[in-house]
Amino acid sequence: MPVVPDEAAHRAASDAERIAWVDEHDQLLGGLPRAELRERGLIGRGTFILLFNSRGELCVHRRTLSKAIYPGYWDVAAGGMVDEGESYAACAARELGEELGITGVTLREHGRFFFDRPGNRLWCAVFSAVSDAPLVLQPEEVLEARFLPLDQVPGEVAGKPFCPDSLEALRLYQAAQG
Repeated sequence: MPVVPDEAAHRAASDAERIAWVDEHDQLLGGLPRAELRERGLIGRGTFILLFNSRGELCVHRRTLSKAIYPGYWDVAAGGMVDEGESYAACAARELGEELGITGVTLREHGRFFFDRPGNRLWCAVFSAVSDAPLVLQPEEVLEARFLPLDQVPGEVAGKPFCPDSLEALRLYQAAQG
């Protein structure tokens, strides 16, 4: 499936965005273009928002093929990179609105973790939200989405490629829930 022109333009703009650059202890060092952070193996900040409906089902979605990291993979969380000068919470609200069209909901933070893989080094903040509003998918980033009972997620993960960083966010969330 080829990358569509809108996705390519979105990817180029995304790569140029100035992202919060931090050290191994999540101390802010400044801001750098997203592509430069990746290429130099530096650490950025990211958010993961687990969206549930009132039945407790988790929204899972498939990423577009133009994504720099994990293209076409399934994801258990909306989210993205924290812009230079932006807080984790502001980023989470912005990303949930952009990717899934969900705004005006309460976001609960569940903790942070460091994710360290080649080309994807992040300090990550995990949030959750509950909404029954209709999803409005961002076509440049999200191909499809659906809600699943939490107990069905492991079966989905076993059969399809899922983003490992968002799976770590889900693990942190579940551990925080007890």
